Amino acid sequence: MRELLSDPTNLIAILIFLAAASAAYCFLLFNQSRKEVKRRKSRLMDDAVSGQSRQSLRHDSLRVVTRLLDSAARYYSEAGENTKVLQHKFGQAGIYHPKAVALFFVSRIILALTAVAAMFVGTSIASYGGSLLWLLIAGAGIVGYLAPGFFLDRRIKRCQNEHRSGFPDFMDLLVICADSGLPLEASLERVCRELGESYPSLAANMHITNLEIRAGRTLSDALERLADRVGLPEARAFVTLIKQSIELGSSITDALRVYSEDMRHKRLSIAEEKAYALPVKLSVPMMLCIFPVLFVVILLPVGVRLYTGHY
Repeated sequence: MRELLSDPTNLIAILIFLAAASAAYCFLLFNQSRKEVKRRKSRLMDDAVSGQSRQSLRHDSLRVVTRLLDSAARYYSEAGENTKVLQHKFGQAGIYHPKAVALFFVSRIILALTAVAAMFVGTSIASYGGSLLWLLIAGAGIVGYLAPGFFLDRRIKRCQNEHRSGFPDFMDLLVICADSGLPLEASLERVCRELGESYPSLAANMHITNLEIRAGRTLSDALERLADRVGLPEARAFVTLIKQSIELGSSITDALRVYSEDMRHKRLSIAEEKAYALPVKLSVPMMLCIFPVLFVVILLPVGVRLYTGHY
């Protein structure tokens, strides 16, 4: 080995071989990395093309749905008095979307058709026939058509229960703000921020009232619209109280304090009324569920002894 390295020709040949091997190895690494980069690039391009196609398909479907809703909203906005009543119901339910009426009628049609198709498939699998088949299909269509109305009524009832439970707190906070020297508009805005977590629907209605007042609507008109959205007799009485106080020039703080105490007494009387009605409501399940069990427990041993003759 020492003799091989001592020869300059052999040493030059070994160096040339090592240089060529290193160059070939570097070329192979570069070529492999280049192929990997091309493969990744093609994969990214394919993903981008497929993503663009999916995005374009989603965009087209959304555009078609938007056009359908716009045409339905334009048609039902010109329908007349029924549309106004439905918009009023949506306001009481806490739904303020401008296309809510169109969505309501479109969902009615879609749910009715879906229920009819599902019932038709189900009855076909269960091999029903005759008049029972058409009766079930008609019932499914009616249920699907009336389901959005039931949902809207339940939401209105839930919002009214929330408004009824939160209105005395609203009055108390309004009295506190009025005692501290805030005007009625600032008091409404402050109470709206305080009631946002406890009563979100009531706070949303109050926020809309504040926006209407800022937009230039008078305080009386804004409060009347608030009473219409809340849908409670207490709210209408509150609006009447504020209007009379403004017209007569009396103290709004004193009027609010008296009305707040009246609201507290009214809520207490409602709770007492429910408590007094509870024994009457409990009598029916007691007669149906508890008394028969007691009779069986008491009379069963006597019956067994009479039957066996060991009484």
